[in-house]
Amino acid sequence: MHAYYFDNLTGDQRAPHHGGELADIAILDNIGVLHWHIPVSTNGQYPEIDAIAKERDYKNRDVITITKEGLGELYESKIKMFYEEHMHEDEEIRYILDGSGYFDVREHPSDTWIRIAVSAGDLIVLPAGIYHRFTLDEGNVIQAMRLFKDEPKWTPYNRDATTDTNPHRQHYLKVISVN
Repeated sequence: MHAYYFDNLTGDQRAPHHGGELADIAILDNIGVLHWHIPVSTNGQYPEIDAIAKERDYKNRDVITITKEGLGELYESKIKMFYEEHMHEDEEIRYILDGSGYFDVREHPSDTWIRIAVSAGDLIVLPAGIYHRFTLDEGNVIQAMRLFKDEPKWTPYNRDATTDTNPHRQHYLKVISVN
């Protein structure tokens, strides 16, 4: 995993869009983004993931694979949907098993985009209430384990005036203001 400031230039969202400035890991910590690198298991056992899941009370998991071939005609619309700026009322937890992509998160209070490049072995936790978006990179494939505290759900709330006042967003802002 590595993070840098997004260049905000138009063009393919799957391009690196490296603005030339790295984002200090302390900034990710300050905005509540957690991250680990845990090599992908060759035997299907994930004791480190299991330990983190237990510690953070993640009870359920599944595996999602996103490929151009797998989604067919829906691929472009799905990728565009993932790339809409949004927040969730739950943490977003992803352990990358194969492939690669980008999570873009909003730095606070500047509201600038930080692009986080993830690949196999990266585990990332985005806190509830953080504005973010996701895209594959130019390889067009990612396989990720998704972890959930309760039943699997993925409800995005696209950024607008109502999400700014959402209780989960307000809680997130209070928590990071303490850091």
